[in-house]
Amino acid sequence: MSTNIHTDNTTGLTQAEQRRLLRIALGSCTGFLLCKLMNWPYGVFFTVFPMLLLGMLPVFNRLIAWQFVLGTVVNIVELYVLHRFFLPYALPMTLATFAIFAVHFYFMAKGKHYLLWASGLVTLSTLLHFGSYPDTNISDMVAATLLASVLSVVGACVFYWLIPDVDKPLPPPPNTATQIQIRHRTLLGATLVTISFMVFQILDLRDSLSAQVATVLVLFPLTFQGSLTSAFKRAKGVSIGCVLAILVQVLMYNLIAHLALVVLALFITILLTARLHLIERAGSGTGFGALTTIGILFGQYMNPTADIFYSSLYRFSSVVIALSVLILCAHGLHRLLNCFEATRDITT
Repeated sequence: MSTNIHTDNTTGLTQAEQRRLLRIALGSCTGFLLCKLMNWPYGVFFTVFPMLLLGMLPVFNRLIAWQFVLGTVVNIVELYVLHRFFLPYALPMTLATFAIFAVHFYFMAKGKHYLLWASGLVTLSTLLHFGSYPDTNISDMVAATLLASVLSVVGACVFYWLIPDVDKPLPPPPNTATQIQIRHRTLLGATLVTISFMVFQILDLRDSLSAQVATVLVLFPLTFQGSLTSAFKRAKGVSIGCVLAILVQVLMYNLIAHLALVVLALFITILLTARLHLIERAGSGTGFGALTTIGILFGQYMNPTADIFYSSLYRFSSVVIALSVLILCAHGLHRLLNCFEATRDITT
């Protein structure tokens, strides 16, 4: 029997998944540690990017590496265009943002270079969220994003070399979406992400990064039913991540000032949440929600002077509210699109 199929009864993971688990934990902790040692801003990028790169796909190769870095470069260009030509004007900014999101969802729905457009969607949403505030240094943010992207790819190369795959993973199933389904999924996803961006700007929800990222990640299934299922799992995953982060702060108390202990705590919590993600074998589910929540809380908020208890409770409540509103909007928009033959997708 293939070593990739045999499951260890003690962990619930195959041998290949155990190796993948270690790569996710080591990659994220390395990015977090480098960021803290070098005192770089936007630690969330250095912690979460390795989770996306090593956690979203079970394989890593040259094409995936180029897609991940190129996706960041594309995001930087998109951010520059939006800020340079559209930012002062609300309606043109909204329309331009919708057009860019539509391009991302179109290629995701077609299944062409999925990682490039999917990871770029998360990064662009985050960049727009942070970059829309006047006190944000755009140059620092762009530099941190690009550096985190490159370091994530370098880290993936190193950890795939140190912990190689034992067997070649099965290729993903071919994309069978029709042109009408692609049109439906493009309009559904781009509209919902644009609405999310507008709401977070109008309500000035600067500290709600987890909630905004959640509204993007739950759309990755590209269908209403898939997003509905993903939203429930995401909310559950965020609650697990928040509880783990609170436990870390309570157990460490004033020891949180010691970086080595914080990295060790991050490593343990990533092992727990990444294992749940890999056991699910369901893409962006409960485990992935918990995993990225840990990455956001540690990367953005974990420091000796921060109250991560309040941050965790705020993250959880904001995510639940944001996802509830998003699903209601998704239901209405899905039904509206199905009223027209050109965008009808009754299978979703």
